[in-house]
Amino acid sequence: MLRPVLAFGLALAASAACACASPTTVRASYYGPGFNGRRTASGRIFRQGELTAAHRSLRFGTKVRVTNLRNGRDVVVTITDRGPYVRGRSLDLSVGAAHAIGATGSGVVAVRLDPVCGTPG
Repeated sequence: MLRPVLAFGLALAASAACACASPTTVRASYYGPGFNGRRTASGRIFRQGELTAAHRSLRFGTKVRVTNLRNGRDVVVTITDRGPYVRGRSLDLSVGAAHAIGATGSGVVAVRLDPVCGTPG
């Protein structure tokens, strides 16, 4: 069954089997030490070394390829939490994911989000 979904700032018709959307560019930050071991909005325990992220509207379990536009490094993360709650940012990466794309030194980085089809969207 198709239903409208807001993802990456675009209204889409998506099934539960695929969250395919066009890639989009956003600003991402990362979070970690102060949240390590706490429960996320999805109910999972946050582990800062895992490859996870927070997004305001993507369904929990959605996988997204995040590419650092400055250096081209990318990582696939799973959405497990809500946020970020800072204006101008659309994604909060775990420290592990931020490290994987070389974003821990800058704090906020421009990234491209590419949905990974086959995940709940």
